[in-house]
Formats: sequence, structure tokens, C-alpha cells
Amino acid sequence: MIIGAIILIAILIIGVGMYNSLIGKKNQVTNAFSAIDVMLKKRFDLIPNLVETVKQYMQYEGDTLTKITELRGKAMGTGVSEVEKLAIDQQIGSAVKGLMVSVENYPDLKANSNFINLQSTWTESEEQIAAARRNYNATVTTYNNAVMMFPGSIFAGMLNYYPMEVLASTEEERKNLSARELFNS
Repeated sequence: MIIGAIILIAILIIGVGMYNSLIGKKNQVTNAFSAIDVMLKKRFDLIPNLVETVKQYMQYEGDTLTKITELRGKAMGTGVSEVEKLAIDQQIGSAVKGLMVSVENYPDLKANSNFINLQSTWTESEEQIAAARRNYNATVTTYNNAVMMFPGSIFAGMLNYYPMEVLASTEEERKNLSARELFNS
């Protein structure tokens, strides 16, 4: 009887520990995404300043500037899911990369101190977003391991916790860039 009680208490302690561990890992994933969200907000806040500065110099890139502004508005809207926000983020990143390449055609803009400062801030923001994404992926991997490995998988199933997807580069982001094509466009 005592041995049965000891075994039951041990199982209960292990169960509580696993439950708490899963909850902690899920909360870490939420926190890691919040860090990405903060960095994206910083990026979205930079966009109006960047667009206004560039508008003064560029006449031909109006469509790109309009697209960037519209995407920012969509991303800042309410009810945008995490997945939608990340998809919009990728679209904005691609549009701004194209815009930065177009800057090569405007020597006065490239020399403008306000633009140089914005470009530097943008680069710093991109580096912070990349770091936040790496942290998110590491946290999701830890969470996925806890959810998928035995005996955590039993508790995860009872809690309706399922593996999450890590953030991956799109096919377009993996392509090799040709400097000749970029600067001749």
C-alpha cells in the first residue's frame, strides 16, 4: 500500500512537472513572437518617414511607394493574425529591397542625410527582426520537441497542443542575387 502511494505520488509529481513545462514552453513561443511583433511595428513605423523622404526624389517608383504604404496599413490593422502579419512582412521586405536598389538612380537622394539615417535605421531594424526570428525558431523547436517526444506527447495531446511551424525563408529570398541585374534595372 505504501509502495503504491509512493508510485502514485511520483507519477503525480512527474505529471505536474511535465504540464508546467509544456505551459512554460508555449508561453515562451508566445513571448518570442511578441518580440518579432515589436520589431515589425518598429519597421512599420519607419515606413512613412522612408516613403516621404524618397517621394521627394523619385517620380518613377510611385507604384512601389503606394504598395509599401498599403501593406503597412494592412499590417497595422486590427484582427490581423500572426500568419497574415508575417506574410505581409515578407511582401514589405521585398518591396523595400527593390526600392533601396532603385535609390542607385538618384544620387541626390543617396547623399541626403535624412535618407542615409533612415536607411541605416532600416538596416538595423532588419537585423533585429532577423535576430528575433532566430530566437522564435529556437523557441518553437524546443516547444515542438516537448510536444512531440514521449511522454510529453501524451500531455500535449490532452492539452490540445500541437507542433508549430518555424519561420522559413521564401523561395524568392533563397535565390542568388545578381548585382548586375539589380543595378541595371
